[in-house]
Amino acid sequence: MARVSIMETDAGSPGRSSSPTPQEALAALAEAERVQASTTALSATPWPLWFTTVLTVYLAALPVVYGGVVAEESWLLPHEAWWVVLMVMIAAFMASFAYAARSWRQRTGVALRLDVLPKRATVPLVIGAPVLVVGSAWAFRFTGQAGWLVAASVVGAAVSVGFHLAFVRLHGRRTPARPA
Repeated sequence: MARVSIMETDAGSPGRSSSPTPQEALAALAEAERVQASTTALSATPWPLWFTTVLTVYLAALPVVYGGVVAEESWLLPHEAWWVVLMVMIAAFMASFAYAARSWRQRTGVALRLDVLPKRATVPLVIGAPVLVVGSAWAFRFTGQAGWLVAASVVGAAVSVGFHLAFVRLHGRRTPARPA
């Protein structure tokens, strides 16, 4: 954030004191709080819809692809093909994330942030997503039942949509009223 320097240019003028009045100080504090609230709301704005769609597809496909990677025998595709698909998916996701972050910053001047979401939601996600993907793949390997992968895919897609809706709701709650 840029620092603002205020110089008293009319210190010698009559009726002007060297320090702000209490009303001026309160008005400046209110303005600073409004700017901070506006910046926070903008930071909590939902991901672009195209990125939410990419993320949802990625989270739905990841358990199936990882299941193919860890399958004991070749399942639908050879192991090498599953590895290639997994690496391509990860590279495509990272590229789309970088593009979304860059275009969002150019458009709004604010970085995409996850830290504006409540910790009670993000901590279980950070712990649960890897458990879901890895656990379902290993359950598939040991049982041979693809239902584990399908269930993990459905849960991953639902979590992605749920987080998008949480961002939308959070943005709506934090957006300050704009003057008419």
